Amino acid sequence: MATDIRKPSVTPAVRPVPEPDDAHKWGRVTTPRTLLSRALSVPLILGFTVFLPLIVAVQHGDGQRDAAFWLQLLLTMYAGARLSAMVLTSRRKLLQGSFWLFVYMAMGVAPLAQAVLGRVPTPVVGPRSDLTVAIGLVLLGCTAFDVGVLLARHRPTGRAGGSQKEPRPVMAHRRRLQLLTVLAFLCSAAFIMKLGGPAVFFSSRQEIIAGIEEAGVSNGDGQAGQALLRGFGTVPALLALLLYTRWLITSTYARRKVSIIVTWGALALLNLVVNNPISNPRYWFLTVMFALLFTVFPVSAAMYRVALSMAVVIALLVFPFADRFRYDEKNYKPVETTSFLEPMALKDYDQIGMFANTITYSNSGPGHLYGRQLAGSVFFAVPRSVWPGKPKDTGVMVGEWMGTVNTNLSSPIWAELWLDFGPLGMGAGLLGVGYAAARVDRRYAKRATRRSPPGSLISVVVPLVAGYSFILLRGPLLQASGRVAIAALCLALVATYRQDKGTTLR
Repeated sequence: MATDIRKPSVTPAVRPVPEPDDAHKWGRVTTPRTLLSRALSVPLILGFTVFLPLIVAVQHGDGQRDAAFWLQLLLTMYAGARLSAMVLTSRRKLLQGSFWLFVYMAMGVAPLAQAVLGRVPTPVVGPRSDLTVAIGLVLLGCTAFDVGVLLARHRPTGRAGGSQKEPRPVMAHRRRLQLLTVLAFLCSAAFIMKLGGPAVFFSSRQEIIAGIEEAGVSNGDGQAGQALLRGFGTVPALLALLLYTRWLITSTYARRKVSIIVTWGALALLNLVVNNPISNPRYWFLTVMFALLFTVFPVSAAMYRVALSMAVVIALLVFPFADRFRYDEKNYKPVETTSFLEPMALKDYDQIGMFANTITYSNSGPGHLYGRQLAGSVFFAVPRSVWPGKPKDTGVMVGEWMGTVNTNLSSPIWAELWLDFGPLGMGAGLLGVGYAAARVDRRYAKRATRRSPPGSLISVVVPLVAGYSFILLRGPLLQASGRVAIAALCLALVATYRQDKGTTLR
């Protein structure tokens, strides 16, 4: 009798399909997109790092070719190399990408154009040596930022030597999101009515400022009332729109609910009024666009790369002329230019020059302030009637010392940290910024996937912070603190660790 011997069924091992962020663990697959990315990488790196800086450097102008010029060229090329690395990385590094985009344009190419032409938007009142020191300190701060990024690669381990347990994700609470939406409409409506109706938001920023002064919330040197009014009128509306946008993008359930679609449409119209580019500073509108872009395209590496690359073109060709609505028709003076360098040299890129002026101001007597300016930024909401010695914006303080008529001047984070804590404190501060940016970027890359839930707060917060980082890096910090505090309050309102059906978005 023959024995029926059957081979045991063996289920073949199925290799899991790796996520894009885990490609380094599995080996890379050569695809047409990969080949295209490799083909474009060389001209991109050469363009940002070599060609554009050299094209600017060889132009004719009245600038001096001294140590400050060569340090500025080195800083520009260094920032260009780092920005290229951000564009070509396999992961979306929003915070690091924003940092290097700002450094490349505001601290690199634009100051290099100013050095070539010998013309600046804000006078540099001190000796040439202070400008050289300022450029060197910016380069030192960028290096410290990169050191912080390198330190962030060493992940902390658990007590037993294993990897640390992944913390629970923070989610948006459905009922609290509805409460935030109601709060957004109430605050924005109060803001609109306080300034005289929606029409003023489509006139000019000069009209907005005049309306705030007439409303009696901007008294003398105190700007806390103005910051709170504008902050509560714009930030809750933007956050609610971002959260509803993500809900619609990631949830089939939300796209079938008429109430959610109608609420999103109403929020979009509200933001069109209070957050439009006519009545808001360019840096704030840049925040709005950056946050919306990466909320709508949360996992698109192509969109991330296009955004960083096109931002350089926009900063060169559009941003210097984007102040068309800053003034009314009587006070607007169009730029007459004969060179593509002049708009960058004569417009708003005064960060390097203001850092040099801050060094000159400190050397003239006050010295380092040992946290006084930072304390003013943290406690920005305290009125001057309660705190008579409350510090002014660093840019305003230095501008008044210089005797300028316009004291709405920048104070980059390098200058803020240096004025308070000196070179070592500045380096330590930027090292911490680099470390935090790298850790948050890594967590964002893990969480911002197609499988992440609609209520994932990190998928909304990181794009918002990446956009607002342009304002924080430009400074002054005191001027930027109001919206940060209001955004933190709004996020605390909607945040929850619960993930049951009754609370989370679905």
